[in-house]
Amino acid sequence: MKKLALIVLVTLSSLSLYAQKAGFGIKGGLSSTQVNFEGEQLVPSDAQMGYHLGVFARFGGVGFFVQPEVLFTQTSGKFKLELPPVSSITPTQYEAKFNRLDVPVMAGFKMLKIIRVMAGPIASFNIDSSLKEADTTVKNIDFKNATFGYQAGVGVDLGNLSFEGKYEGGLSNFTENVGSYTTDNRLNQWVLSVGFKLF
Repeated sequence: MKKLALIVLVTLSSLSLYAQKAGFGIKGGLSSTQVNFEGEQLVPSDAQMGYHLGVFARFGGVGFFVQPEVLFTQTSGKFKLELPPVSSITPTQYEAKFNRLDVPVMAGFKMLKIIRVMAGPIASFNIDSSLKEADTTVKNIDFKNATFGYQAGVGVDLGNLSFEGKYEGGLSNFTENVGSYTTDNRLNQWVLSVGFKLF
C-alpha cells in the first residue's frame, strides 16, 4: 500500500509540473469489458459495463503530445465453467468485480488541430477486487497488486472539451487461478471518455 501511495504521489506531482507547461483537466467515461481465458474450461460471457473518473495532463509541441492520467476504474466480468455435454450439473457461474487505480501514459500526434492519434502503456493497481460464485464470495483468489497493458485510440478536441475512444489490451493476468483452476486471464476493454480542460 505504501508503494501504491508513493506511485500516486509521484504521478500527481508529475501531472502538476506538466500542467504548468500545457493543460490539466478532469475526465470520466464508460467501458465495455470482457474477461478472456486461454486454453481453459472457463468461458467468458458478454462484455460488462464499467466506468472511470480521474484527472489528466497533456503537454508537448509541434503536433506531438504526451498525456499521463490517474483514474479510478470500476469494471466487471462474468464467465462460467464449461462442462461436458453429457453432464447434468448446472454450469458454475462466476462474476468478478475490479476496483482499480489506472495510470495510462499516452503519446501521439495531433492532426488538423482537433484530432489526436495515441497509444501507450497502462499500469493498473488493485484497490478492491472480488470474485463470486453465484452469491458466494470465492475466498482462495489471489488478485495481483498490479497488472500491465496497452491502450490505443483516437481523440477529438473541441475547445476545452475532449472526446476519446480507446482499446485496452491486457499484457498480464489479474490472477493466476480461479478456484482450483490455473488460468491465463486478462482484461480487455473498449473505453469511451469525455474530458474537460481546466487550464
